[in-house]
Amino acid sequence: MKKNRFLLVAMLFATLSLGFVSCDDNKGNEPDDPRGEQTEQNGSTESNGGEETPEPADSYNGHAYVDLGLSVKWATCNIGATKPEEYGNYYAWGEVEPKEVYDWSTYKFMDSNINDWNGVNKYTVADSQNEYGDVVWYDNSGNFIGDNKTILEKEDDAATVNMGGSWRMPTAEEQQELIDECTWTWTTLNDVNGYNVEGPNGNSIFLPAAGYRYDSDLRFAGSLGCYWSGSLNAVRSNGAYGLYFESGVVDCGSIADRCFGLAVRGVSK
Repeated sequence: MKKNRFLLVAMLFATLSLGFVSCDDNKGNEPDDPRGEQTEQNGSTESNGGEETPEPADSYNGHAYVDLGLSVKWATCNIGATKPEEYGNYYAWGEVEPKEVYDWSTYKFMDSNINDWNGVNKYTVADSQNEYGDVVWYDNSGNFIGDNKTILEKEDDAATVNMGGSWRMPTAEEQQELIDECTWTWTTLNDVNGYNVEGPNGNSIFLPAAGYRYDSDLRFAGSLGCYWSGSLNAVRSNGAYGLYFESGVVDCGSIADRCFGLAVRGVSK
């Protein structure tokens, strides 16, 4: 399956900067507008959909899952949803509860005196972003003083906290495996747009195009899907990796600033 090699293309109507930008443009990086350029997927198809739910699933710790034949088992529903087609809750990266407003001023891991991307005070790496201004993970002498944590701890993992047991958010590598090893078909389930994702063993899950939240708005629901991983962006500490899709495009990478509200689909061994 061919992925879209350029995950984020120019938004037609956005006023904020987007993900996958140069390091000197860090404010308000948000997922792409699905009305921009699209790349055809090799091996993906479109379907008129229907009213059927994917095949029955097993359950762990009270949450249904499907074994797709991959390294982890995938939950059948987003966190906060009771059906595969429901959008569920939206979470800022590293937060475990939904909220009304998603921006840097409401983000959990922020220096108390800063309400912008450069105030992030947990999960930071030596990314040289102090070259573009003051950031709290470097001191005044240019020395890295951050924590060098790149994977969410259990208390900051929305899947672990809300689903319990060994449930957790997928890593970026596990999301890439989902892309590389599965067949993705854009379809509808009970009138909800999204992808049917069929594993190498023939089992499948449905991922709704849940859009994302920024400020108090839900954006592009029904045409765009954005799902957090538990992996920090290794070259830009104010961002994190995630899964991104629209009709004809599926990829994963640094899709948004951490303050944005994205859906979460849990995994477990």
